[in-house]
Amino acid sequence: MSAEEPIRVLIADDHPVVRAGLRALLSGEDAIEVAGEAGTGEEAVRQAGLLRPDLVLMDLRLGEGIDGVEATRRVLALPDPPRVLVLTTYDSDADIARALDVGASGYLLKAGPPDELFQGVRTAARGETALSPAVATRLVNRVRDPAPALSPREVEILEHLAQGMSNRQIARALFISEATVKTHLVHIFGKLGVDSRTAAVRAAADRRLIRMSE
Repeated sequence: MSAEEPIRVLIADDHPVVRAGLRALLSGEDAIEVAGEAGTGEEAVRQAGLLRPDLVLMDLRLGEGIDGVEATRRVLALPDPPRVLVLTTYDSDADIARALDVGASGYLLKAGPPDELFQGVRTAARGETALSPAVATRLVNRVRDPAPALSPREVEILEHLAQGMSNRQIARALFISEATVKTHLVHIFGKLGVDSRTAAVRAAADRRLIRMSE
C-alpha cells in the first residue's frame, strides 16, 4: 500500500448503530476508506477474504458464533491477510492478552476519542502496534508488577465463581470432577494470596484478570 492510497477498513461489530457510527467517522477522515461491514465473526472472516481490506477493525464480542479473538486468528490465517485492530469496550488483562497473542496489531477502547481511533488505524495499517493509552499503561504495569500467572482453566473457574456457581456446578459446566475444581481453587487462592472464594473473585476483578458479568 503506497502513501497515496487510502487505508481500506472492514468494520466488524455486532451492533448496527455502532457500525454506522464508525462508518461515518472513518469515511470523514482523509486517506481512510470503509471497504465493508460485518456483524458476526464468521462474516468478518468471509468479508476479509472477499474484500481484501488493509485492516479489519474488530470488536471482541460478536453475538452468536465465534468471538473477535477467534475471528482475528482466522483472518490472519488467510493468504496475504489484512492487519487486525481490536476496538472494544472490554479491557481485562485476559481479553488484551488473548487478542494480542493471536496476532492483533493493536487494542483500542471504544471510550477513546475519534483522533485516537484515526491514529490507531494508521499505525496498525503500517504494521506497528496501536494501543489505547489506558491499555499501554496496563501492559507496562504488568511488566513492572506482573499479575499472577493464572492458567486459562483457572480464569474460567474464577469467572464461574463470579457468577455464584458452586463447585459441583462448575464441574458440570467444564466437564471436570469436583476434586479437580477444588485443586484449581487451591492454586488460585495461592496465586492471588487469598483464602476464600469471595476474596478470590474480588482480587481477580480488581486486577482485571477476569471480566465481571454485566
